[in-house]
Amino acid sequence: MKGYADPAQHFFWLASRSLGVVAVVLLAASVTLGIALSARMLKRPGMAARLKHWHEAIALTAMGAIAGHGLLLIGDKYLHPSLRDIAVPFAMHGQPAWTGIGIVGGWLTAIFTFSFYVRRWIGNRAWRWLHRWTLGAYVLAVIHTVGSGTDARSPWLVALLIAITAPIVFGATYRFLPAAREPRRAPGRTAEAGA
Repeated sequence: MKGYADPAQHFFWLASRSLGVVAVVLLAASVTLGIALSARMLKRPGMAARLKHWHEAIALTAMGAIAGHGLLLIGDKYLHPSLRDIAVPFAMHGQPAWTGIGIVGGWLTAIFTFSFYVRRWIGNRAWRWLHRWTLGAYVLAVIHTVGSGTDARSPWLVALLIAITAPIVFGATYRFLPAAREPRRAPGRTAEAGA
């Protein structure tokens, strides 16, 4: 048909973009679970142990989707990036700022995800400190998603990002506000009353 582009010409771009959206959704799920686990929001006995396995599995799947997102771009006929372009931040000629932010986010996500497997050598304290920065990697992923791509600011994508970010904002607020971590006292009791 005249006037319609052959979708096969855009297969690698569409596949990469789709996998990128899957990656950001999986990353959001992993970050949400991680925050819920670290804030001890899950009160049901045994729930935290089960969700730790899901948290790990989702994080690893997100890493696979991030890698696939980048590698599929190599086949794109329009951008035609090299392996260096998709691995080195700000090296790609197409939207270098937005793609660079995404590449930095991808590398940080890899570091934070795989740090779990070397915590025996770096220590639990260092691992926990490092792992807290996963939220920053998620923010970079969202910035990359909104800044690059032909559908970057489409209503469906913006709605999706709001929906998957809302639980993270709630959980992070709960986790990092000092008032959320203070033990509650019984009504009418003060510190002096217990002394």
